[in-house]
Amino acid sequence: MRTRCVPTAILLALGLGSGGCRTNPPPAEDSVRVVVETEMGAFELEIYVDRAPVTAANFLRYVDGGFYDDGTFFRTVHANNQPEDSIRIAVVQGGRNPESEIESFPPIALERTSETGILHEDATVSMARGGPDTATQSFFICIGDQPSLDFGGMRNPDGQGFAAFGRVVAGMDVVRTIHQSPYEAQQLTPPVRIVRAYRKE
Repeated sequence: MRTRCVPTAILLALGLGSGGCRTNPPPAEDSVRVVVETEMGAFELEIYVDRAPVTAANFLRYVDGGFYDDGTFFRTVHANNQPEDSIRIAVVQGGRNPESEIESFPPIALERTSETGILHEDATVSMARGGPDTATQSFFICIGDQPSLDFGGMRNPDGQGFAAFGRVVAGMDVVRTIHQSPYEAQQLTPPVRIVRAYRKE
C-alpha cells in the first residue's frame, strides 16, 4: 500500500471536494483498464490516471455513470474526407448516448501533451474539444501516429493540442473496422453503437 496526496485544484476542478491523502493499491495509481463493447466487437483501453489525472478522472466518471452505454462512434476522419483541412489526420470519434436527457459534466482543463508526455501515436485515446478547456465527454482514437494533435501541432490553430489520456491495448482491429465503416462526409452511416463501457476488474 502507498499513500498518495491529491492536489486540491485537481479535485475541485472535477467537483470531487477538497484535496487530501488517500491510500491506494499500487496498480490503481498507474492505470485503469476500461472495456468498450460495440456492436462490431470489443476493445480495451488503458487509462493513465497518474499521467493525465484530470482527463482520466473525467473520462472515468462518464464510464462509471453509464454515460457511454448506448452511445455511438459517429465520426470517422480519413485523408480523403477533410478537403478543407491543410493538416490531415486519421481518427475515429465516439461519445455518450446522443438522446440522453442527462447533462454532461462541466468542461475540464486541458492537460497538454507537453505536460503529460502522452503523445498522439497509433491507438492513443484522447479528448475531443473546440477551444482549450472545453472538453466534456466526446473522445477519439488515433489511427496511426498523429503528431499534429500534440502540443505545438497545428491541426487546431491555437497550437495547444489535445488531451491524450490512454491507449487501446487490445482489440485495435475492432477500432480499425469502425474507422473503415461506411460514411458520408465524416459521419458514420449509420453510427456504430457502443453497447456499454465499464472498468475491467
